[in-house]
Amino acid sequence: MSDTEHAHAPDDLVDAAIRAAGRTGRDVADVPLIEIAREAGLSRSTLLRRLGGRRGPLDAAVRAAGVDPGGRPPVRDRAVDAVARLLDEVGLAATTMEAVASAADCSVHSLYAAFGSRDDLLAEVFERYSPLSGVEAFLADPGEDLAAAVRGVHLVLARAFLSGPRVFPALLSDVFARPTGPTRDLLAARFFPRALAALGGWMAAEVAAGRVRDLPLPLLVQQLVAPVVVHFALRPALTGVPGIGFPDVEETCAVFSDAFLRAAATDPPH
Repeated sequence: MSDTEHAHAPDDLVDAAIRAAGRTGRDVADVPLIEIAREAGLSRSTLLRRLGGRRGPLDAAVRAAGVDPGGRPPVRDRAVDAVARLLDEVGLAATTMEAVASAADCSVHSLYAAFGSRDDLLAEVFERYSPLSGVEAFLADPGEDLAAAVRGVHLVLARAFLSGPRVFPALLSDVFARPTGPTRDLLAARFFPRALAALGGWMAAEVAAGRVRDLPLPLLVQQLVAPVVVHFALRPALTGVPGIGFPDVEETCAVFSDAFLRAAATDPPH
């Protein structure tokens, strides 16, 4: 949106368009100009004259105010998708609010209106693209077959890492680079407690059932997920390197699952 377009849609017309949309139960883009003019106390011709003869600047200004005028996904969804792409392509440091606004075709003000802060925006992106929700869903009913459940968790993690955009690896890279930085604080507040509750709760139940050795839960969880996370975070970078070849995803997960069971199960595979 250009400054000229914004100048052609004064705030009172933007407010009138939003009110008319709410009153008629439509998207702003679907509200006839006569309805918006009536809401603003103007004639249709006066409204068009104030908009420079075109409706486009009004819809653009409504969008810049943080309200989707219709015809495309809301600002919130576009911003989350834009952040995910930027994290995958340029990393966290370059994913500024200005870069997100440009990629999402909205204003920085719209981002703050939709999310409140950059951390809240990143948290929403993480919620949609991290493996956590998939792990939680899988562990809601892992069954009593420990080996099958371990393989299932490993497959959930592997698929989350390999499917694009690669959001979780980008966030982990920033944590490794800045162990006391803001990304660590974000993950510590929103990810690690949930991960420990899901994976640690499951491991605690397996310990109580006598299927897993009674080891400190944080170490059990790390032993379960760390090899898979490290492997699939690095796998794309190592693919094609001479002398390095990997089995397919399912076979790779089977190897890691077998290694975990040999180390932690009270009745390890023979």
